[in-house]
Amino acid sequence: MGPEFAMKAARSAPQHFERIAFLSSGTPEADAACARLCALHGDATPEEADVLVALGGDGLMLQTLHRFMGSCKPVYGMNRGSVGFLMNEYAEEGLRERLAAAQPSTIHPLVMRARTVGGAISESRAINEVSLLRASYQAAKMRISIDGAVRLNELVADGALVATPAGSTAYNFSVNGPILPLNATLMALTPISAFRPRRWRGALLPDTAVVGIDILEVEKRPVNAVADHSETRNVVRVDVEMDHKTGLVLLHDPGHSLDERILREQFGV
Repeated sequence: MGPEFAMKAARSAPQHFERIAFLSSGTPEADAACARLCALHGDATPEEADVLVALGGDGLMLQTLHRFMGSCKPVYGMNRGSVGFLMNEYAEEGLRERLAAAQPSTIHPLVMRARTVGGAISESRAINEVSLLRASYQAAKMRISIDGAVRLNELVADGALVATPAGSTAYNFSVNGPILPLNATLMALTPISAFRPRRWRGALLPDTAVVGIDILEVEKRPVNAVADHSETRNVVRVDVEMDHKTGLVLLHDPGHSLDERILREQFGV
């Protein structure tokens, strides 16, 4: 799905969703909510549904977005988990009216291409971030390139990550990375517990950039790469870029859109 189509689909979301598929995180609380909602509103299969309603926390939302990536189906989450930053408040009544009034947000994932010590190449997508993490007691050593040009010859750190605007409030923010507005055409490149250079706090990059990270001293200082929940062990090279061809549509209640929540995070409210 191209970005123009995704944006058009988000802006022209149907006013009424006839067929709803409910997805539970599997906890007792979420399963009970799923049973009640199915009884009230019916339950279509995900394949035939017009909208997917995810019942759980942010983990389930990410799993749902990954599972149905490329399907063009909007996802409306209701919090039956812990954090619920990506979710709406839970309520059983008036669901169809809430869906009709919901505001769409379109986000694009990152694509990670990783090469391992053994020469294997894997490709994964990340909605929040791609993280490179040290896999031993020693700090990792990495060389960072942007669009093929070396920008940092050696970063000594616990790791580094590349975050989307949607994911900038997650792991990226916890390691002192910047919060990005949802509509910013940027990615955040953030070190994790940097030792050298001490004053480097990362970089803001255009979302058209290709970030290349080479692992130095791979045998002595092994590194694993993680795209959301997909891990590749013992990498020697990782390339990260934004996949503008894939659009994911999240639905939120008016006044609680994803871009509004990200804006509030910048002010600590």
